[in-house]
Amino acid sequence: MTIDSRQVAAGMLQAVPFARTLGLEFVEVAPEAEGGVRAVVRLPDSPATHNHIGGPHAGAMFTLGETASGAVVMAAFGQLLDRAVPLAVRADIAYRKLAMGAVLATARLGRPALEVIEELESGQRPEFPVEVEIATEDGKPTSAMTVIWTLRPN
Repeated sequence: MTIDSRQVAAGMLQAVPFARTLGLEFVEVAPEAEGGVRAVVRLPDSPATHNHIGGPHAGAMFTLGETASGAVVMAAFGQLLDRAVPLAVRADIAYRKLAMGAVLATARLGRPALEVIEELESGQRPEFPVEVEIATEDGKPTSAMTVIWTLRPN
């Protein structure tokens, strides 16, 4: 699988204006073993996105994680946009530790892309998880998130 990370980042920023509003930065979008995909997205430290104690607001962190998961989906399934629309179905986030400063969301496809594509091609509406870890820039995990996506046939 070949992934043009600049194209994925540009497409996400064009399609999702809120990602631009928060100043999200796409650090990496890359293939992984066995048809997987990984995306790393950064939320810079900014007073505009702080909560009442000076760290990133929970809503900004949720958006960071959901955006990273969307980058994974676009990288894995963007070639299917003429046949299916990717949609987030539900999400769960656990805020485990106080985050301060810039944070990074690392998202990974939770099922092999080919398996999801086979379901779509068989006439089903596949659902699949994207697992996201949010951590400080020095690598301390602060949150964990799972976003369940679907590919809705056109």
